[in-house]
Parts: sequence; C-alpha cells; structure tokens
Amino acid sequence: MPELLAVCRVFALLPDAGTVGVTAIDKRPVDGRVKARPYGLYADVQADRANHGGLDQAVYAYSQEDAEVWGAELGYEITPGLFGENLRTRGLEVSRAVVGERWRVGTALLEVTQPRTPCQTFARRLDSPPRWVRRFTQANRTGAYLRVVENGDLGAGDVVEVVHRPTHGVTLTDWFGAFNRLDGAAVLADVAKALVVAHDDGELRLSDEMRERAQQVLDR
Repeated sequence: MPELLAVCRVFALLPDAGTVGVTAIDKRPVDGRVKARPYGLYADVQADRANHGGLDQAVYAYSQEDAEVWGAELGYEITPGLFGENLRTRGLEVSRAVVGERWRVGTALLEVTQPRTPCQTFARRLDSPPRWVRRFTQANRTGAYLRVVENGDLGAGDVVEVVHRPTHGVTLTDWFGAFNRLDGAAVLADVAKALVVAHDDGELRLSDEMRERAQQVLDR
C-alpha cells in the first residue's frame, strides 16, 4: 500500500532574492501527528501565498521514487522536505495523479489540484544547479499540490489511500507536459477541454489557476 514516509513543516524562514524577500521552502520532517487544515499543516508557513500557497496549494506532496531519480542525477540524497514538500510518499505515482484525485491520509481528506511550477527560489534552495528550472520542467516530475477537503491529522507511516479518481483521466503529467509543450505530450487543447468539461459538469473543482489557464487555451 502507498504510505506516508514523512511529514514536513517549515524549519526556518530564509532570506531570498525573490520579490517577497523570504522563503518558507526550508521544510524538515517532524515527529508525531500533524493537523491538516484548509491553509495547510498546523505550524507550517506560506511566505508567498499568492504563488505557493492558499487553499488550492495548501499541501505539497512529492514521491520518494521521483526524489531518488533526482538524487541519482544530482549526486546527493534528496531528503524529505528538501524540495519544499510537506508530504513525502512511497508507492504512489504522485506526479501522475489525476487532477481531482482524492487521498485519505490519516483522518484528513486531500484533493490533487495542480502540478508544481518550478521557480528560481526552488533553484536557489538547491544551490542553483545548472538550468534547474528547465531541467525540472522537462523531467515532468512535478509532485502534486493538494487542497484539504476534510480536516484531520496525519503522520509518518499512515497509508495513503486513493479514495476517488475522476473519470476524465487527465493527470498532472498530462497537463504540465501539454502546457509546457514537452516532447511526446498530449495536445494542449484536448487536455484543456477535458479539464474544463469535467469542471463544468461538477466532476471536480479546478483551482483558479488551472481553470484560468485551461480556459485561455480554449479561447485562443
């Protein structure tokens, strides 16, 4: 069964060269159980809520499997929290989750909303590997942002149970690959249409960002 390997919260706010001036990307594992609420994990911080937070990006998950790929490429271990994630999972294809998929983790219910878009703050966190933003984009191993549908608590060792998977079938990888025109990606208009139709039919609720971008594609 897929499981939660670690729960991570902000360790310290770090100075950053970005417009906000600080970043909460320094996440590290914590012991015990942690409450999940609409704006994320208890005692976590969103320094740039406009771009990396809010209700639709309350929690960020990354898989151990994807972390190990990056570890081999970068030459060091991608420890839980190093990518700024709140949840490190094992046995779950996080980057290939269907948009709107729901996970039961502990007593919390989480919903997959959108992929992570890499930024220079992320690159600086890793001491700026060459062309990091481009490399992360092209790899299409984005991890998943989630909203908290039902408050609850979770902790390392919990099973991650996929309790609902929308029938539209569009994954985070599908959308991110198409939107960024990666090699072998699906047709962007087809992916955007499937998401908007599912949203309009009530099958899922797209994040504001995803809804706006998908609609812009269809309006071209």
